[in-house]
Amino acid sequence: MADDPLFLSTAIEAALAAGRIQRRYFRQDVKVDKKGPIDLVTAADLEVEREFRALIAARFPDHVVLGEEQGAGASTASRFRWIIDPVDGTTNFAHGIALFCSSIALEIDGRLDIGVVYDPMAEELFTAERGRGAWLNGLPIRVSKCDQLIDSLLVTGFPYSVHEERQQMVNVFAAFLGEAQGVRRLGSAALDLCYVAAGRFDAFWEESLHPWDMAAAVVIVEAAGGRVSNYDDGPLNIFGRQIIASNGSLHQAMVAAIGKARH
Repeated sequence: MADDPLFLSTAIEAALAAGRIQRRYFRQDVKVDKKGPIDLVTAADLEVEREFRALIAARFPDHVVLGEEQGAGASTASRFRWIIDPVDGTTNFAHGIALFCSSIALEIDGRLDIGVVYDPMAEELFTAERGRGAWLNGLPIRVSKCDQLIDSLLVTGFPYSVHEERQQMVNVFAAFLGEAQGVRRLGSAALDLCYVAAGRFDAFWEESLHPWDMAAAVVIVEAAGGRVSNYDDGPLNIFGRQIIASNGSLHQAMVAAIGKARH
């Protein structure tokens, strides 16, 4: 676990600052560019990441940053790597839908130790330190106790590559429509995962994600008593492009359903 309290306080400070920037731009006539056919970037994304990198460079000059908009940057080897998604849910943000967040993780010696996710519109701050629990606005959170798929509320997302890979994704989605109480699609992987941590959803799955989409919220899910893995129930690799996150009780059922639908 991270023993320096300045690490968590820095992540919280940065997430709250990101929220102020996001709120300033939200539903304004903000410029939207495309990184791909359906992959958007706004001025808010760029400003949040730029401010975050400046903060880390000033406070922890030996740390490196991996961010959605500028990648790994001109970094050298370090024990400490910050992973940031400046606006998770950019498509929602660009369309004036109030469901987005900033997501900040700290990896120490190759292990994710700190996660902070902030939804500025709902004013919900999710925080976690490995081994020390997960919190929502300072109150502890835990995953749900649901142990049957038929009683579960699931959540997923479709990646920017969905146009090329849609059939397999639709097959998995359809399989859960037939087995769960309900399936939702909100448009922010980080919030999806935090909602699993808080017991609002019972499990989440998605593929073709990037490290910044899930790193912070993975810490939060695990600290809240949940379980994460790849689709084959192997150890999660944040560069592995796929994730199942659950309350633990449903994990094997999620793995089995996805495996059956994909083969």
